[in-house]
Formats: sequence, structure tokens, C-alpha cells
Amino acid sequence: MPRNKLLSIAEVARKIGLINSKTGKPSTHTIRFWEKKFKQIKPKKFSGNRRFYSDNDVSTLKFVRYLLKDQRLTINGAIKVMNKNINTLDDFKSSSIKVEYFRNIIKTKSKKLLLKIKKLKI
Repeated sequence: MPRNKLLSIAEVARKIGLINSKTGKPSTHTIRFWEKKFKQIKPKKFSGNRRFYSDNDVSTLKFVRYLLKDQRLTINGAIKVMNKNINTLDDFKSSSIKVEYFRNIIKTKSKKLLLKIKKLKI
């Protein structure tokens, strides 16, 4: 995906796995709700109030999804985690959810990279 490409709300919902299990359609209403709750999510709005999301917005939404769906935090709990900044070693322990999330991202990307390297060797 080229840098600075903006994605529609439906594309973002598919990309982060927000799909209605009954209909198979993207759950765009969930993203609109999260926009109201999390100040970090700021899509670009163009004519007709259509929303478009940057790579940074998509990363933020992935993290929000992880907090709410995988870690099963409440909205208020997720807001507290999102508002924390890791600046000192003391903050590191209290922000273990963020650390675990980023560790999983690195692990997943590493596995994909290793698979690509193995394919190149063959």
C-alpha cells in the first residue's frame, strides 16, 4: 500500500477485522462510535461528510480494537490506556497492555519477514 493513501471507512473496517458475522458487511458504525470516544482518531472529512483514514488512523484503530475486543477492556479503560505515555521505567510496568500489543505486532511482522526470506532462498 502506498504511503499517504487514504482509506474509506469500509476499507478500514475490513482491514482491522470489524466485520458483522451475520451479514459479512463491514461494521462502520463501530468506527464512527469510536471516533466520538477516542480523541486520537481524527479522519479527514471531505464533501458529503465522507470519512477517509490515514495509516496513522488505521494503526490507532487497530490498537483500539485490540484493547476492546482482545483485552476486553471497557471504553473508559481503553481511553485510560490510550492517554498514557510511556516516559519512564515506572510507566513501562503500568502500560504493559501497550507493550504486549506492540510485541505481538513485531512478532507477527518478524514471522512474515522470515517466511519471505525462506521463499527467496528456495
